[in-house]
Amino acid sequence: MPPSIGRLISTWAPVHGLRLHALASAETLSPNTPTVVLVHGVAVSSRYLVPLAEELAPRARVFVPDLPGYGRSARPAGRDLTVPELADALLGWLDRVGLDRPHLLGNSFGCQVIAALAARHPDRVGRLVLQGPTFDPDARTAWRQALRWLAVVPFERSSEGLVLARDVWDLGPARAFDMIRKGLEDRIELNLPRVTAPTLVVRGSRDAIVPQRWAEEATRLLPHGRLVVLVGAAHTINYSQPARLVAAIWPFLTEGTLAVTYQSSGRPGRRARQR
Repeated sequence: MPPSIGRLISTWAPVHGLRLHALASAETLSPNTPTVVLVHGVAVSSRYLVPLAEELAPRARVFVPDLPGYGRSARPAGRDLTVPELADALLGWLDRVGLDRPHLLGNSFGCQVIAALAARHPDRVGRLVLQGPTFDPDARTAWRQALRWLAVVPFERSSEGLVLARDVWDLGPARAFDMIRKGLEDRIELNLPRVTAPTLVVRGSRDAIVPQRWAEEATRLLPHGRLVVLVGAAHTINYSQPARLVAAIWPFLTEGTLAVTYQSSGRPGRRARQR
């Protein structure tokens, strides 16, 4: 039997000549249950998405792949892939494991990967959730991103640092920096207008990496974009407040009727465009 982590089991699949690892929910659910694929951020892996995956597992078929060169997945030919290449690899993995039109949720850099996939292959995705989408076009330098990351750290769960440090340690600083550089070179704002799938942008009000201005701009760029802001949350809501994130995204994933609401005192909500 494959090794397990709570409600998840480890799985392996050959994709483009590489052995890719993914966590998958072990729950037995109805055939009509939604399928959700979670995509991790830059220089990290599926590990920090486990809290969200376990929260979703009782109600959805959940998969959390390690992209090529990340986590426990093989690295292609001694180099790390660009965002378009990672999107192609993710599509190859979907083909290999037999997922036709799953919902995709990305955190941070993972949003860039799923936006690239959805822009080029709209027939292969269901709905998208961009949770903390990077990178803000007005701060596309490593030093500005480092300052924003330092500003958000106090609002994340302290245990997350150990999880992320393990991934960076496994990679080494040179590879981690190269991955961040590849992320900074990718212009998600060029892909967002081409994403025809209904898409929910989720921002934490304390997320210095994704300021409110950029979250609103990203939503406007999407043909069918909606925005929800979770007050008091930061950048990795998937780890720090997974139950709250599921509560915010589940109506959108299952019904598509979620309104755009700014959940902050003194600012009224507004209705989203309905599909």
